[in-house]
Amino acid sequence: MTKKDYFWPVIGLVAVAFSVHLLIDQLRDISYEDVLDSLNAISMHGWLMSALATVAAYVALAGYDRLALSHLRKKVSWRFISVASFVAYAIGHNLGASVFSGAVVRYRAYRSQGLTPAEVGILVAFCSFTFVLGTILLGGMALLIEPTLPSHFHKDLPQWLAQALGAAMMFVVVLYLYGSLMKRRSIALWKIRLEYPRFSLICRQLIVAPLELLAAAAIIYYALPEQSNPGYFMVLGIFLASFSAALLSHAPGGLGVLEVMFLLALPEVNPADVIAALLVFRLFYLIIPFAISLIFVVWFEQDQLLKKFKGTKTES
Repeated sequence: MTKKDYFWPVIGLVAVAFSVHLLIDQLRDISYEDVLDSLNAISMHGWLMSALATVAAYVALAGYDRLALSHLRKKVSWRFISVASFVAYAIGHNLGASVFSGAVVRYRAYRSQGLTPAEVGILVAFCSFTFVLGTILLGGMALLIEPTLPSHFHKDLPQWLAQALGAAMMFVVVLYLYGSLMKRRSIALWKIRLEYPRFSLICRQLIVAPLELLAAAAIIYYALPEQSNPGYFMVLGIFLASFSAALLSHAPGGLGVLEVMFLLALPEVNPADVIAALLVFRLFYLIIPFAISLIFVVWFEQDQLLKKFKGTKTES
């Protein structure tokens, strides 16, 4: 392994260490019994809605891959796309550096469907861009609807700044749509140049990406107590900021990052209730999907080995 192979794991470990340090400071007045009481206080309706929101989020995530394949004009069965997307995101979210760890899963899966390495690279980039687009769109909407949101992270930030930032984010989305209407040929994404998506495809991006993020934020919203719940759009705004920070940190599962940012942004909510809601999020959105994804990985690799063995036997 070269030095660059250690870069992202080291970044992830540093992010985890720093986040855990901050989290310990935030949790010093919370007991294990307090968190258990908060978990027990979540109603059956809250558990059920959080579970349904998780299903909706992963269905929408499969739409990311579906749109990318449509952009590439490749036909792959919906069932295969759903499983490949589920495994890629479940593993990527838990291991950290999700763009890279998820890319490995997609490479292995879609190569078996005849895609070239370059096409898999475009698919990964397209999915990442769809997530970014959804975050910008919803982030702009959240800032315009809840202009007090930034002050939850820093009390001196004025509301006009949030509204200006929200308007700028919405303008970026409009520019992206305008580029398609003007039939731009390509768009640069990091070191990859993508063919500019068709207008109909962009419209679907602007539906699928927000749906996934809206559903993921709903997991936390429904797990918070009704009495002190700050409201859905406030939870959504905090989730977008914290989840984006968790992804950028490359910390496995965003460990510590989500908790610190939610605790800082919701000082008026009982910290034990916040931790309980985030535990529900981690259980439904991270841990259970990760466990299921490992079963799919074993099944897929076994199937590939059997096909290879049969092919070798036929040739001999």
